[in-house]
Amino acid sequence: MVTTPSRHSRVFPLLGVVPVLAFDTALLAVGLGGVSPLVHDPRALALLAIWAVGGVALALRRPAIGQDVAEARPDPIAMVILLLAPLLTPMAGAWASRHAWAMLPFARVVSWVGIAAVAAGLALRIRAMGVLGARFSPLVAIQRGHTLETGGPYARVRHPGYLGALLACAGGAVAFGSAAPLPLVAVMLAAQLVRVRTEETLLAARFGAQWDAYVRRTGALLPRLTPPR
Repeated sequence: MVTTPSRHSRVFPLLGVVPVLAFDTALLAVGLGGVSPLVHDPRALALLAIWAVGGVALALRRPAIGQDVAEARPDPIAMVILLLAPLLTPMAGAWASRHAWAMLPFARVVSWVGIAAVAAGLALRIRAMGVLGARFSPLVAIQRGHTLETGGPYARVRHPGYLGALLACAGGAVAFGSAAPLPLVAVMLAAQLVRVRTEETLLAARFGAQWDAYVRRTGALLPRLTPPR
């Protein structure tokens, strides 16, 4: 049954941003070696500002009503990886940078490019979530009355939300100039591909020929460069 939104439906998600940001701050402080190095590192402050704005935007974009799920496919391992990888990569990068481990050439420039990628990735994820509206779910699920979205960021990429999350994770990984956390990004990509396969199986069964036509003209995580088959 679909639940009725309450007047607190937007307040509670916004309150949830505070402990998440506090946890992100604590992880960065651990990576950098304390609170003082954190508050004196412009890269860390930039990341925290981006996460704060992104967290508020994501909270506001999440559906404020319950969802009438017709079919779902649990994937707890992938969910844990997709949750932990973006949290751990900046901390790991900060720690590796503090110990001058696996530093990239032009590390300072790479750091700011990575921070820009975090902002761009979060913006894409927020945009994708906004387009889906009430159809968005953190679970692999099909809702009753679900329609196939093919507009906006979905016009050329079938999973722009995952692409945005991956871009943000990769940017966070190199935000302190070290390549050490990049294996975590690869693990996240592997988890995304597993989830994409599961989601697309559900969508193909639900939408049939409409889905097949959509697949022919789009890419899963990147735009299709070749003409539609």
